[in-house]
Amino acid sequence: MTSRSPRDTPLRLVPRRPLTAARRTATTRRPRPPRPPEGTPPLPDLARLARAELAAAVRLARWAGTGPGTAGPTGILPADTVAAAAADLDLTPGRIRTAWDRARLSGLIELHGGTARPGWRLRAWDTDDTAVLRGWVALFDAWSLAHPFLPGDRSGPDPALVAEVVEAAPQLLSFLHLSNGPVPIDTLLDLLRQRVAELRTERHEPPADGAGDPLPTLLDWTLEAAARVGALRPRDPQRPDEVTLTALGSWAVWVKLEQICVAAQGPAGHIEQSAATMLRACAGLSPGPARAEYRAWLAARPVAPAVAELLETARGDDALLRGLAFEALRVVGDPAEPAVRAVVTEPVLRPYAVLWLAELDGGDPDAATGLLTREEATWLWVDTAAAVADHGEDHLLVSHLETAVQGSVPGLLEEVRDVGHPRTVQVLVALAAAHPDPALAKAMRKAAFQVHTGEA
Repeated sequence: MTSRSPRDTPLRLVPRRPLTAARRTATTRRPRPPRPPEGTPPLPDLARLARAELAAAVRLARWAGTGPGTAGPTGILPADTVAAAAADLDLTPGRIRTAWDRARLSGLIELHGGTARPGWRLRAWDTDDTAVLRGWVALFDAWSLAHPFLPGDRSGPDPALVAEVVEAAPQLLSFLHLSNGPVPIDTLLDLLRQRVAELRTERHEPPADGAGDPLPTLLDWTLEAAARVGALRPRDPQRPDEVTLTALGSWAVWVKLEQICVAAQGPAGHIEQSAATMLRACAGLSPGPARAEYRAWLAARPVAPAVAELLETARGDDALLRGLAFEALRVVGDPAEPAVRAVVTEPVLRPYAVLWLAELDGGDPDAATGLLTREEATWLWVDTAAAVADHGEDHLLVSHLETAVQGSVPGLLEEVRDVGHPRTVQVLVALAAAHPDPALAKAMRKAAFQVHTGEA
């Protein structure tokens, strides 16, 4: 039997694949997913619920994009910025801080050099229901970061026990979903005790100890946090000892259980559309039809403006569009070389441009990754993971771990924390939610918390 400790866990979870193959992972699609359970609201109605849940975060994200928005190197709003936002938005300072955390965790705000700016999801917020739902699911996955456990005194529960409760939460939520109705809290408490005991047995750890029984308090925290992000209904005063999933919560758990994603709408001809619209439509296509769509789009406009528009799209905040833009530039070939070579000095585009130029010169795509520095390769790995987290499936995100240049999970997490990618927290939270190994998921949640709080 091997240890579950992340200290010596190798990253090779599937047969090794080159990084060039990993860059295409986010566009991989399975067959059409099954329909959600009967009674699930249609996606527009779910998106309306998600927009209402994140309304304050959206207001603050838009304010940060047009106002001061400076968060400092730790990502935490200074007091004067909190006061300014509270005055402008007519919210209390406490609600501003909560909305700020929600906006960051849901991808509405991204930090670049200590300055907040709107993420791509915010720009699509009013028109793209899929982007809205994925933003809410990102917050749902990060419920323990959005509302961390804060013991009232130093004699609170062991932090390891808190982490185990976080690991057990998906099972509790799955039970709520499968029950399809109110569930007594005592039943959830019994299930939580059983799951924590199983986790400790699996890791050959002693049973949880400490004064009294901390699990009821931790279960209350879990349920309260899930309710605050919109996954659980507020408790009925007439039946305070029962809890029920909301429509959003039930749908999100079903998505997790089925390991599906909301499929992008297939294109029906996008020759006259913008590069971003065309690329987003091509995300659901296999490589052959996607290349045909790229060729048709390129044939309808002069090469230089088309290449410039693709590169401008690649500079945006959607990592999937960045990768697809360079796929489209591969269809252009030699005429795009001067423009691509000119962006090699831009940090966000450099890894893609270096690999694109190496492939244009006929080099081995796998060997081309050696032209990137360790930091650039790690940044590209996080960028690709962000694309998978936003647009792919859980199993693809887990498989993407194998493409990292580091040889172990701790090595990867250390370098990912330091690379400064604006989507680091969301990527780590998504990996923790998707990974089947509890020890690795725990390490990823810890790293996400450190980046989120500025400890990294």
